[in-house]
Amino acid sequence: MRAVVQRVKRARVVVEEECVGEISAGLLVFVGVARNDTPEDILLLSEKVAGLRIFEDEQGKMNLSVLETGGSVLVVSQFTLLGDCRKGRRPSFIDAADPEKGLAYYDSFVAELKGRGLNVQTGRFRAEMQVELINDGPVTMLVDSQRQF
Repeated sequence: MRAVVQRVKRARVVVEEECVGEISAGLLVFVGVARNDTPEDILLLSEKVAGLRIFEDEQGKMNLSVLETGGSVLVVSQFTLLGDCRKGRRPSFIDAADPEKGLAYYDSFVAELKGRGLNVQTGRFRAEMQVELINDGPVTMLVDSQRQF
């Protein structure tokens, strides 16, 4: 699994002119599921995202996690994170999971974050979404469960 994690002041997802998920301060997490991901990847990624110390403490140092700040998380599915652009000009998505597995792992990832006590909002799986955000910092991290942390 692969995630792009952004520290935000606020973020929201709109589908067909309807807001389906919205948060104030916290994390916007774009997540993609690979075809070779296992349930262990869900646990690794959720633990890493929930525990990332990318919020500032009283001294202005990035030392706090979203759990410690009481922030929220907006999770948006994005299979294009698995796009391979190394050859040619058109990305290959052969490494992305099929939609059935993608939805199951996406839902499990969201459940894991909620199980850690986080307030989690979501986009809508396989929908055309417009994502609005105010990036705080900006702070943006790439987290990949297939790479050693």
